Amino acid sequence: MTRLPKKIKARARKPQPAEVSSDLWDLRLYVAGRTPKSVRALENLKRLCEENLKGKYHIEVVDLLQHPHRAKIDQIVALPTLVRKLPESMKQIIGDLSDTEKVLLWGGISSRNAKSSPAGTDGEGA
Repeated sequence: MTRLPKKIKARARKPQPAEVSSDLWDLRLYVAGRTPKSVRALENLKRLCEENLKGKYHIEVVDLLQHPHRAKIDQIVALPTLVRKLPESMKQIIGDLSDTEKVLLWGGISSRNAKSSPAGTDGEGA
């Protein structure tokens, strides 16, 4: 079983606010411990980021069993939940992120819709 670290950083370091560009993806994955679904969500997220956003992302994993107060920050009601802080406005997607096409569409990086995410996907479950 893969161990979930408290915080994961991609190859690129997290930029300071003055250097944030629209190309950087600031992602936060909320999980509840090291459950199979949490591990699968993290593995799927890392794979998707490496395949589509190599060097342009930062992932923070928040274990709500260790930090329950953090759920209020992004109004988390189901787990696992992925929150995208940047680029553009905050968005959420719920589930283990195994539906690759849905995650890519949510993020606006799918080949079907490379410019923007589809309407009505904010906060939808996977």
